[in-house]
Amino acid sequence: MFNVIKREFEYGGMPCVLETGRIARQATSSVMVTVGNVTVFVAVVAKASETPRDFFPLTVNYQEKTYAAGKIPGGFLKREGRPSEKETLTCRLIDRPIRPLFPKGFDCEVQVTANVVSTDKLQDPDIAALIGVSAALSISGLPFGGPIGAARVGFVDGMYVINPSYDQLETSELDLVVAGTDKAVLMVESEAKQLTEDQMLGAVLFGQQELQKVVSEIKAFAEDVNTAPWDWTPPEEDLATLEKVKAQSFEDIAAAYQLTDKMARYERLGQLKEQAFAALCVEDDSQSADDLLSKDAVKAAFGKLEKSIVRDNVINGSPRIDGRAHDVVRPIDIDVGLLPHVHGSVLFTRGETQALVAATLGSNRDGQLIDALEGSRTDNFMLHYNFPPYCVGEVGMAMSPKRREIGHGRLARRGLEAVLPSEQDFPYVVRVVSDITESNGSSSMASICGGCMAMMDAGVPLSDSVAGIAMGLVKEGDKFAILSDILGDEDHLGDMDFKVAGTKNGVTALQMDIKIDGITEEIMEQALNQAKKGRLHILECMQQAINAPRTEVSEHAPQFTTYKINPDKIRDVIGKGGATIRALCEETKATIDIDDDGTVKVYGEDKASCDAALQRIKDITAVPEVGKIYEGVVEKIVDFGAFVNFLGGGTTGLVHISQIAEERVENVGDYLKEGQTISVKVLELDQRGRIKLSVKAAQQESVETE
Repeated sequence: MFNVIKREFEYGGMPCVLETGRIARQATSSVMVTVGNVTVFVAVVAKASETPRDFFPLTVNYQEKTYAAGKIPGGFLKREGRPSEKETLTCRLIDRPIRPLFPKGFDCEVQVTANVVSTDKLQDPDIAALIGVSAALSISGLPFGGPIGAARVGFVDGMYVINPSYDQLETSELDLVVAGTDKAVLMVESEAKQLTEDQMLGAVLFGQQELQKVVSEIKAFAEDVNTAPWDWTPPEEDLATLEKVKAQSFEDIAAAYQLTDKMARYERLGQLKEQAFAALCVEDDSQSADDLLSKDAVKAAFGKLEKSIVRDNVINGSPRIDGRAHDVVRPIDIDVGLLPHVHGSVLFTRGETQALVAATLGSNRDGQLIDALEGSRTDNFMLHYNFPPYCVGEVGMAMSPKRREIGHGRLARRGLEAVLPSEQDFPYVVRVVSDITESNGSSSMASICGGCMAMMDAGVPLSDSVAGIAMGLVKEGDKFAILSDILGDEDHLGDMDFKVAGTKNGVTALQMDIKIDGITEEIMEQALNQAKKGRLHILECMQQAINAPRTEVSEHAPQFTTYKINPDKIRDVIGKGGATIRALCEETKATIDIDDDGTVKVYGEDKASCDAALQRIKDITAVPEVGKIYEGVVEKIVDFGAFVNFLGGGTTGLVHISQIAEERVENVGDYLKEGQTISVKVLELDQRGRIKLSVKAAQQESVETE
């Protein structure tokens, strides 16, 4: 019934199994991959294009089935819903290395689905998913230029570690994922604790070397399956149309790319495109029907001319689109503390890229609850990146964050995470929001720069300043050029987007995406060194704007303090059914958390709120002193006296009828009323904890003092 083909091998000290032919046989291809104790099922479905497209419709979906970890989804609907941030990021992680391996002109619809179906909660399933996708595409018959391999690299005790577990990553100075073919690296995603450029390059090369085992095994697996290739041939290049468009527009396009202003350049290019349409696509008396061209063909040829002009200028050493040399960073302008009532803010502008970044401080109750396969945890640092349509001069709907926005936000977070203070040193939850208000290249790196300064403005004690820069590449044959601080057009028309973030001491995050078959060690090394030069320049500009975190948090931020109480007093602060602590929070507008060891954390909406709550806690937990006078409230009247609540409501003592007044008291109600505030003096604390109070003694002492 089943024609099962299986291949087993060892990778990174773990057994690996590739299997096909048993599940999802109606898909174009499918693979069940097991790496260690993680199993991921991958299905690929491809559909031939009925009408030509000018893009490649590739969709990657990744889902972590909760049953894989023996869990039932939380929430009201007990089933998996919209993708989590982790799932979205893994979708991008898979998409980025496989997309450039499909040939130009391939426009068939391809959908890749990867489902985590079993896990031991010790390994991140993303590497297994990447391997499974590579295997499924390699046996699909599609014109896929793989296979690729993938590896996670850690750095523990000065040694590189292949595919570290979650526990190993806790002590690792590096978390790097690299994907590549047998010839070159295609994708890198990493965060690091200020490693040097050489250490980062070594990690990439180490991972690339290790993943060769996967590449060779998938090749052998594909040979065993032996799927017939798709009947697809690349479309012939329309050289005739290209020559006509070149004759019509080449010189004008070249002149347009001398305009340094992005919007002016786009407007001019739009005009030239319309002129080309009018000249080559519209019939007039001087043209025969055979001379007419389709708009799609002219548009495609126009785009090829744009690309060749920009790339030739870069390779030949001519000034870039905006007139800069290859290693020059655009002018930077920084305005710290721009928003007066925000905890921390900055407007960071680099050329035509601008980010308005705000930092907000909150209590530990504001942390983000993460429900992941490996378990639940609370995230006390959040970075949210927004890319509204107006930042590129477009009209569009305000939608929920897309994959790109989630990915850029996570990259910015990775760049800043290495310099964050510990929870013990700074027990606030920190949220950074980066709103991109202008964009022309590298807005995620602007978010890192802005996020760092916004947190410093908010008083977050970062250990160092972090800056980020995006590098580009133009490669033609053996000739190549590395570009610092790339523009949007240089990203679109170039071959690489290589983002590096770090401090003056080392790299904190690195992300690389390649549009060609891969890059060499020489290119990566030059890109890292050139990025360091640009990063140090940006850091110098940032230091001039704000060179250290504020010594105190903003007056508009929640105020925080801690206080240690006797654990036996915790129940007094909480009260019966939580009544005391609820009332305390409502009255003082503060948030109070109590640990089992008696550590009380108080977050007030301002200093007065924090101080008031702290004083109430001190009163509740204080031990009354014999001979001291306190303010109290009459709680209950009885025949033989009155019970008085004092020290903030946490302590009750008895005023005997003989201690109410100098004269003889026949009826307590004639002198005291329930709810009345009075002064009482502590006369005695007996061994059973009972407190004897006196009103007349307090009055006598008050008279003597006067």
